[in-house]
Amino acid sequence: METPQTAELPQLGRYEILEELGRGAMGVVYKAHDPLLDRLVAIKTIHMALEGSEAAQYGARFQQEARAAGGLNHPNIVTVHDIGKSGEVAYLAMEFIEGVELRSLLRTRERVPMLKAVQIAAQIAEGLAYAHEHGVVHRDIKPPNIMVLPNGLVKITDFGIARMRTSVVQTQAGTMMGSPKYMSPEQVIGQRADHRSDIFALGIILYEMLAGSAPFTGESVTAIMYQIVNFAPPAPSAVQLDVPEMLDAIVAKMLVKKMDERYQSTAELARDLRACEHALAAAAPAPAPRAAAAAFSDGAGPAHLDNEARDAMHAQTVINSRSSDTALSAPAESPARGVARAFDSNEATMRIAALTTGPEVDPNASTVLGPAARGWSWRDGAALALSALAGLAAAALILLG
Repeated sequence: METPQTAELPQLGRYEILEELGRGAMGVVYKAHDPLLDRLVAIKTIHMALEGSEAAQYGARFQQEARAAGGLNHPNIVTVHDIGKSGEVAYLAMEFIEGVELRSLLRTRERVPMLKAVQIAAQIAEGLAYAHEHGVVHRDIKPPNIMVLPNGLVKITDFGIARMRTSVVQTQAGTMMGSPKYMSPEQVIGQRADHRSDIFALGIILYEMLAGSAPFTGESVTAIMYQIVNFAPPAPSAVQLDVPEMLDAIVAKMLVKKMDERYQSTAELARDLRACEHALAAAAPAPAPRAAAAAFSDGAGPAHLDNEARDAMHAQTVINSRSSDTALSAPAESPARGVARAFDSNEATMRIAALTTGPEVDPNASTVLGPAARGWSWRDGAALALSALAGLAAAALILLG
């Protein structure tokens, strides 16, 4: 049954419908006027004239969205004002935003300017970090759900399939949540998504903004999902030469296949992106290709992992909530050709750590000088080797136990 048109719905509750803004998987979005507070709002509706259990499921999903989004108050998240029901139509009243979808920026033939891309990604990460801290995972981060306002402010919309960790509402068995092009490997293979799945989706968006093309493409949904699980894309700098190595490393850590090797905190990701933003903004004139790494000052990059944190990263396992979930194991050799070494997760971590200490940069070279060139002592090397061995030993004990 089709959702009613604006002509049939001049009013929802106290809200006066003005025009239709768009249609989505769960309903119609209208522009409306709130006479009580004399302000414009966006009304998201869902038609409830469904059969028995299906109506209950959709109603529960809508209530879940209201609870998830209504409890979030952050500049980078659309504010929910009210929830109600009028006849067979349930609705959600949200702040009305004058802006454009990020999707429209990516549709242009020109790629998003690098500094603007990092600023957009940093704001998304900050909004997600707040949501994650409050127990809400979006699970459908994609360009249509990101609004960019004229002043540069970014807003995350549509927590329609967000899953609160305490929620009792379950998705239908076999239903795949999320958009295929921006899904994480664990979502593709049927594991339950957590906040690290949002990080992977944001990594795809950042890659697309930096490189001007998506990292995973195909002629069918199946082909795209196969690439997400099995292929490692080339580093953004292999597609656009002016992308600095620091961004290569950050994108690499966002797109690691195994969840426990990815960024474990969206707040940490946001800090790294802000460090990149400050470095790029301070670079004047515009850096030549591969020379942007020289702009990073001491302490501007991500922080070093201490030995305990490094050991925990190597030893951790993914805890699944379904017994049928299986661990995602990467092939010994990637089927993708020409894969940049920067996409190795261990190397990406070390490159970020190297940049943190204020690396020396050879102006005639295309890479950052390694630890030996910066004068690391033999004790530092020994400590690093011992920590790596400790991590491998801990992982072996877990597998054997």
